[in-house]
Amino acid sequence: MKARVLRQIFRGAEPVPGNRLQLLHGGAEFFPALIAAIDAARAEIHLETYIFNPDASAAAVRDALVRAAQRGVAVRLLIDGIGARELPAAWLDSMRAAGVSVLAYRPLVSGWRVTPHSLRRLHRKLAVVDARIAFIGGMNLIDDFEPIRFGAPRFDFSVEVQGPLLAAIHQSACHLWRLVALTQLQAGETRLPRIKPSWPTDGRVRAAFVVRDNFAHRRDIERVYLAALALARDEIVIANAYFLPGRRFRKLLRNAATRGVQVHLLVQGHTDHPFFLAASRALYRDLLAAGVAIHEYQASELHAKVAVVDGRWATVGSSNIDPFSLLLAREANVIVDDAGFAGDLRQRLHQAIEQSAALDPAGWQHRPWPRRVLSWVAYESVRLMVGLAGGGRWV
Repeated sequence: MKARVLRQIFRGAEPVPGNRLQLLHGGAEFFPALIAAIDAARAEIHLETYIFNPDASAAAVRDALVRAAQRGVAVRLLIDGIGARELPAAWLDSMRAAGVSVLAYRPLVSGWRVTPHSLRRLHRKLAVVDARIAFIGGMNLIDDFEPIRFGAPRFDFSVEVQGPLLAAIHQSACHLWRLVALTQLQAGETRLPRIKPSWPTDGRVRAAFVVRDNFAHRRDIERVYLAALALARDEIVIANAYFLPGRRFRKLLRNAATRGVQVHLLVQGHTDHPFFLAASRALYRDLLAAGVAIHEYQASELHAKVAVVDGRWATVGSSNIDPFSLLLAREANVIVDDAGFAGDLRQRLHQAIEQSAALDPAGWQHRPWPRRVLSWVAYESVRLMVGLAGGGRWV
């Protein structure tokens, strides 16, 4: 892509050159890389996750964090108060006993019911080790086969980052830790030693770090998506677990397909949230009619939040394309301007599309009316929840 076009796509999140990125596909690649980085830590670890599931893969990460703390590394674990609510007390006790600092983002007070405002979650999946290596993506601390029971692992991605992008990632992790500690009156956790980010000098990839929060970056992730869709010329491939975009997003997808762009959406075929899937399906009819190809992943559970545009622009992160991620949750994505990285991700997505069921546009136009009604009831219910949660206009 030309430099002018890229500036439009990365508006508000200019790419930084000189990075070294590694795409990590599934837990088989992610967990060994994360644990190796933790075991090599010498000064500091920041780890953020939505889910910390009591299973073998997560236990291996827990044990690595304990080992790091025991050898004097400052280990800071930030978990979500709802997503990680089933983390056993014994696990928390063992980590804290070893010296791991643990904070929960917006914990539910015992006895309180979930309210619309509790939908504002920490959904980031991020780790920064010694301000020299980071991991960002959609992968929680949960085994690929837990709690699902398919023959193939959960379909998800993370990216390992080394390079000057570490400065922004490390700063973001420190800022969020201080903010949570401050709101929970943990004064001792707000004083963090200054660590200067470092990285190898042979990186060649241009990349940006983009977050969504409720302050200065409310629409940043959505904005870079919208710009990429508007400027696409050849192909758009999106894989997203919870796909429920607003009107502007859907219009740009339809417009792209109308002007001849090949648009492929890879969405869930198996879901842990049937109501949400019903809401998503309310949107398929118009997209299919415009020429957007929609594929429901069948091999396992799809949890990815990734995209490739024109074989050059790519994103990997924690943000779904739904109002909960784009309007309410704290999210973090990496945006990449590199044909090699994008080509690798594109190839993996097209392989997944081959394992998926393509929706028939003609058949979708004539779905039984009870299913159509159920989908629109679910869709409007989601809109209502977002409004009650204070997410603002979903457009």
